[in-house]
Amino acid sequence: MSTHEAAGTAANFIPAHEPAANTAPLPGAGAWQSIVSDVSSDQRVFKGVPWGKPMMWIFLLSDTFIFGSFLISYMTVRVSTTLPWPNPSEVFGLTLFGRSVPLLLIAIMTFDLISSSGTMALAVNYGYRRDRKTTFALLVATAALGATFVGMQAFEWTKLILEGVRPWGNPWGAPQFGSAFFMITGFHGTHVTIGVIFLVIVALKVRRGDLDQERPGFLTGRKGNYEIVEILGLYWHFVDLVWVFIFAFFYLW
Repeated sequence: MSTHEAAGTAANFIPAHEPAANTAPLPGAGAWQSIVSDVSSDQRVFKGVPWGKPMMWIFLLSDTFIFGSFLISYMTVRVSTTLPWPNPSEVFGLTLFGRSVPLLLIAIMTFDLISSSGTMALAVNYGYRRDRKTTFALLVATAALGATFVGMQAFEWTKLILEGVRPWGNPWGAPQFGSAFFMITGFHGTHVTIGVIFLVIVALKVRRGDLDQERPGFLTGRKGNYEIVEILGLYWHFVDLVWVFIFAFFYLW
C-alpha cells in the first residue's frame, strides 16, 4: 500500500468535525454579560451617576409595605372586634371655652404637616436655583413645622395617657384601640422626628456652602449639586402622604 493510499485509508477513520458540546450561545447571554460587566465595573464608571434618589425610592417602597400592613391590621381589628370602638370625635376632641371641639388638634396637626410639604417643595426648587439663603430659610421653616407637629403629637399622647389609654386597654371600649393608636402614630412620629433632624443637618450644610464647595462630610454630595435637598424632599413628602392616610383611616373613620 502506497503512502497516499494509507493516508486516504486513515482519513476514512477520522470522524468529521462536529461542534463542541455547549458552545452555542445561550439565549440572552449578551444581556447577562452586559449586566455582569456593569456590576463588576470600576466605581469610576458610575462616578457621574446619582445613586441617592434610587436608594431613597427603594427605602420608601419598603416603608410603604410597613405602613400599609399597619393600616390593614388596624382595619381588620376595627371591623372584627366585638366591643364598641371609641368615637374619634370624642376621644380626640379639645375643650375650649367650656365646649368640646371634635378633632381640633388633629386638624391643626394636619394643616401644619401639609404646610411643611409646601415649604419643602419650595426648598427643592430654590436649591436647584443655587439660592443658598432662600433654600436654607425654607429648610428651617420645614423643620420648624415638623417639630411643631411632633410637639402636638406629644401633647396628644400625654392627654390620652392621663385619660387612661394604654396599649392594652382604654376606658372607652375596645382594648385594641390603645395598641393601634400608639403603634401607628408612634411609628409615624418617629419618621417625622428623623426627618426634622436631617432637615436641620442639610440646612446647616446649605448655609455653610458645603454643597457648593463639595466639602467632605456627611450628606455633602457632588460639587454644586443640591440633589440631597430633593432626596430629603422625597422622604418628607412621603411622610406627609402617610399622615393623610392615617388621618383618614384612624381619625375620621
